[in-house]
Amino acid sequence: MKELKYLNKFFIKYRGRLALGLLITVIARIFSLFIPIFIGNIIDTVDSFASASEAQMDSLLSDINTNILVILGAALLAGFFTFIMRQTIIVVSRFIEFDLKNEVFQQYERLSLAFYKQNRTGDLMSRISEDVSKVRMYVGPALMYSATTVTTFVVTISYMIYTAPLLTLYAVTPLPILSVAIYKLSRAIHKRSTVVQEYLAKLTTFTQESFSGISVIKAYGIEPPTNSSFVELAEGSKDKNIDLVKVQALFFPLMILLIGISNTLVIYIGGKQYIDGQIDLGTIVEFLVYVNMLTWPVAIVGWVTSMVQQAEASQKRINEFLGQEPEIVNPSVEAVNLQGAIRFENVHFTYPDTNIKALKGISFQLAPGEKLAILGNTGSGKSTVLELLGRLYDVEKGSITADGIDLREINLEAFRQQMGYVPQDAFLFSDTLANNIKFGKEDATQEEIEQAAKMAVVHDNIIDFSKGYQTILGERGITLSGGQKQRVSIARALIKSPKLLLLDDCLSAVDTETEEAILSNLEIATQDCTTLIVSHRVSSAKTADQIIVLDDGQILQQGTHQELLAQEGYYKELYQKQLAEKEI
Repeated sequence: MKELKYLNKFFIKYRGRLALGLLITVIARIFSLFIPIFIGNIIDTVDSFASASEAQMDSLLSDINTNILVILGAALLAGFFTFIMRQTIIVVSRFIEFDLKNEVFQQYERLSLAFYKQNRTGDLMSRISEDVSKVRMYVGPALMYSATTVTTFVVTISYMIYTAPLLTLYAVTPLPILSVAIYKLSRAIHKRSTVVQEYLAKLTTFTQESFSGISVIKAYGIEPPTNSSFVELAEGSKDKNIDLVKVQALFFPLMILLIGISNTLVIYIGGKQYIDGQIDLGTIVEFLVYVNMLTWPVAIVGWVTSMVQQAEASQKRINEFLGQEPEIVNPSVEAVNLQGAIRFENVHFTYPDTNIKALKGISFQLAPGEKLAILGNTGSGKSTVLELLGRLYDVEKGSITADGIDLREINLEAFRQQMGYVPQDAFLFSDTLANNIKFGKEDATQEEIEQAAKMAVVHDNIIDFSKGYQTILGERGITLSGGQKQRVSIARALIKSPKLLLLDDCLSAVDTETEEAILSNLEIATQDCTTLIVSHRVSSAKTADQIIVLDDGQILQQGTHQELLAQEGYYKELYQKQLAEKEI
């Protein structure tokens, strides 16, 4: 249970509620354990009817009625305290589940971008949902039933030994055998539970990717092989679950067998002692009730063991990520008032997951409010420049500074709050269009939302929708066209009025007329904003204060639009090619 030690801090946090719940558990079990005593008293009273006189009959009947009332009272009180027990301990387990899910989610947010390139979304979802749910069973039902079992055994066995030591010895003889069997079975359950959780993560990942890429699956007509792959995974998961259930299924037959043996021993040994006059008939009945009352706790031992083993396997998977330290950490809490002076000095960078050398000694600098355009072939390192400036990764060699401060020393949270970023692959949430634009500024007014949309030339498209800005988008913004998604993302960045604006080829899906309108609006909106724009179009770059052409992670050309047109090379060739295409 070493992996489950992580949860001890939650037990400490809710120690008051848990202590109360455990106390109530003990009280509830004690009331329920009074019931067999009074049942035994009734049997003894009935047994004495044969030798009782008529004068004694009324007294015996009164005793029976009193015992029945006491039994009813004890049952009601036991039921009431059991209800309170569940309300206390199970509610605490939900609190712990809530805390743990939040902690896992916050850790996911802290981890660096490289983590998400190495791990699948479905697996991450499985750990925060299925695995946390398994852990909740340990901190809730497993804890509650363990307390119930221990209380029942301690009180019941103590009373049985006090009443009839020899009969107790025979009655509990099968229990050690059950304990050894549980120990053996629990080890097998632990191994198989781990495999089951891994298969569940694979299934979640596969289905999540299939649903996200359903348009591609349909376009290529690969539904049958995709379904076959899912069936293969599901079959594997089913087989592993069956392997687990086969082991778990041994508990109840074994429990019934051993309880049956205990009942037989009580009747046989108790019967002999009753004949010899060593015990009363009511004692035999009490022991039969007690042995059968122990049936559920004995069964619970197996169930609790299974829950603990599954929780151990799940918590181990959770701890794997909780124990990871993010590569990118916020080094400072000092306030930042960004002006927008940016400097790259001999920057080298290699992607850790692919070992691709994306940048090889890049250097440039921008004054506040200047605009830099970056052009180049696919894979030349254009997007990497923006990712490093947003500090999604740290440089391998060299330095990047903002207002003369190294990005590795600046307050990262404050820095990003003053930055607008439009990625190459525009991502929109399954929410209203208004809320997707407000994502850049939560307290934005409707007027500000519409103004940002107008700057991004998407306002007219939005008001044409039946619900306008309250239109709910599908997953990843699937409701919109590619160009509309890009323009909504631009509006999201502009509404922040950022000091630093990063545009990563975010006009690739719009026509040239719309592009010119957006660029014209950007000239007005970004007068006091340092802007870096990655593009494949010269039209997006020609108004920039500086233009950089990258090739294989190195600067091939650098200068203004006019300076680069005066040079033979990539920029001039691209300009002439795109000019000819426009004329055609």
